[in-house]
Amino acid sequence: MNSDTRYIFSKGELFQKDFSIVFHKDDGNIYLPVKDTRELYCFNDVTLSTKLLQLLAKAGIVVHFFGYYDNYIGTFYPKEKLLSGRLTVAQALNYDKNRMIIAKPIVKGIAENIYFIMYHYYRHGKNQLKDYLDWLHKDVVKLIDSVDDIKNLLRVEGEIWARFYRTFKEILPEEFALNKRVKRPPDNPINALISFGNSILYTKTITEIYHTHLNQTISYLHEPAERRFSLSLDLSEVFKPILVYRTIFECVNNRKITVDKHFDKRLNYALLNDVGRKIFIEAFDGRINQTFEHATLKRRTSYKQAIRLD
Repeated sequence: MNSDTRYIFSKGELFQKDFSIVFHKDDGNIYLPVKDTRELYCFNDVTLSTKLLQLLAKAGIVVHFFGYYDNYIGTFYPKEKLLSGRLTVAQALNYDKNRMIIAKPIVKGIAENIYFIMYHYYRHGKNQLKDYLDWLHKDVVKLIDSVDDIKNLLRVEGEIWARFYRTFKEILPEEFALNKRVKRPPDNPINALISFGNSILYTKTITEIYHTHLNQTISYLHEPAERRFSLSLDLSEVFKPILVYRTIFECVNNRKITVDKHFDKRLNYALLNDVGRKIFIEAFDGRINQTFEHATLKRRTSYKQAIRLD
């Protein structure tokens, strides 16, 4: 797993000792050096001291909290150090004047990345995907260019995802069938994987935006709203096909994650168990830290860096 991200799956207490973060659990202490830690993920009941929060804030370490059902609860978001009133004003003005100019490429990016993922399976014999690929390649850009308001753009985005979900029966085994997308709470193994993966990507995007001068609450595709970081929703959408769904397809098709071994039987297999979470996160971390040739920069960069660059 990536060295600057720490995942906590056990109950315990987080506190400061000297210049280290200490996680105390039943079988002893784990020491986490501050200088090597960028973000923490807490997937169980964890107690934090005020003294530790002061250290985290000073070091700019973001902490994400998840509930029992893997639902994202919230983030300890240290006081922003990279404040820029000028950029915040520019973000707001662009929302007012250029919202569609910014939102349309986001939806095009979703379509392009889905096409990239689906074409891989088409090349390997999934000929049933041809109609969807043709639609993505020939029709979607025209649809996006033709709309003139956010509501219609969101309808196009919704249709892209709806058709994408219908292809799952061609890609995944029957026990991971997706009859419909159900989020809160998930109702089966594939919805559990999607919700968990989307939450991990959303929080990774929050962390990346924290290390920029951008305002998390001013977004363009999603409506800016109270009590959420809507800019992170915008940026994470583009990366879902590459990071979340590609990780899911790989873990399921290579039987790294199976229904019997990696989901909670007591909850109708609609929740990953601890082993399943760890396997998924390890695969996700491996993918987000992979490098690729960036088309604009003309050099190799990781997907994590690409989120911040976007």
